[in-house]
Amino acid sequence: MINQSLLPGRLGDDHRRFETDMRADPRISEQVKLMGGFGAGLEPLPADATYEQCLDYCMAFEQTQAEGHPALLATIPEFDNVDVNCQTITGSEGHEITLYIHRPKNAADALPGLVHLHGGGMVIMTAADPGPTFWRNTLANQGMVVIGVEYRNGGGKLGNHPFPAGLNDCAAATQWVHQNRARLNISSLTLSGESGGGNLAIATTLKANAEQWVASIDGVYAMCPYIYGGYANPSETLLSLFENDDYLLGCSVMRSMVKAYDPEGLNQLNPLAWPYHAKETDLKGLPPHVISVNELDPLRDEGLAYYRNLLAAGVPASARTVHGTPHAGDMGFFQVAPEITADTVASIAAFVRAR
Repeated sequence: MINQSLLPGRLGDDHRRFETDMRADPRISEQVKLMGGFGAGLEPLPADATYEQCLDYCMAFEQTQAEGHPALLATIPEFDNVDVNCQTITGSEGHEITLYIHRPKNAADALPGLVHLHGGGMVIMTAADPGPTFWRNTLANQGMVVIGVEYRNGGGKLGNHPFPAGLNDCAAATQWVHQNRARLNISSLTLSGESGGGNLAIATTLKANAEQWVASIDGVYAMCPYIYGGYANPSETLLSLFENDDYLLGCSVMRSMVKAYDPEGLNQLNPLAWPYHAKETDLKGLPPHVISVNELDPLRDEGLAYYRNLLAAGVPASARTVHGTPHAGDMGFFQVAPEITADTVASIAAFVRAR
């Protein structure tokens, strides 16, 4: 018989949280104690919350996160070797989409290109926020051209635009970058994003495959992808949703964001909304992928399941698990665990250069 208390995370002790899990990086644990987690102070909504309540929750969650922006900005280094400019393109519905283009200064030769899609469950946050801006600068400093997409959100101050509005914007931006490779002086095009941005990087590639323009995309690097969607009644096959629930991020938060993204629940099994549900026929012919997950993230196992499905479909793919970290911990705790951030940045840079 297995001693229940020896099982990892909340499988062994329902009172365990990231801060008290012996697997957690102690530097990050201490920071989490200080910050109180994502959306600290907000009570999760009940499972039967209305769409309007979920929109209100997304707005409050976004505003709570924004309160930490001044402190975050104070820790972000200057990037004197990176030029940043904005480009406005027209979306599929005639609306404007802002692109933030980060490029190493004085680069004469063509550089690899990376389209970055920010996190936030496809319903909150913006590409202009300090976190995504820092990440684009960091990657550009590695010798690539990084294009951030200000896509329409399902909620928050850039909402309310449910699925597939944000996905359509990401597809339009990807196609624009491909059509302007010479103007941007890029040698390749990789899609990348974290959490909801990981969803959109994967979903944009699935959309491109279905619409037969996938040759425009040379690779996908998805971090902690939020791709399952069934958080209101999670499957026991995805143990990390139970093992790491409420380790900063929890199913009670995610189910509210799901409703903001897909109000009527009509796309629960649609792989363009939730790529976890993609079939082998959807996956065949996709470009090389890296799926990077965090050990102590409730989303860990859905990312690894997608990686295995890619391999089964014959897609060149690899996976990595960033140990000791919570959701997006290798991106979000660069101040206290710089070695972890540097390792992920090096992994992305190596993948992008190989395209």
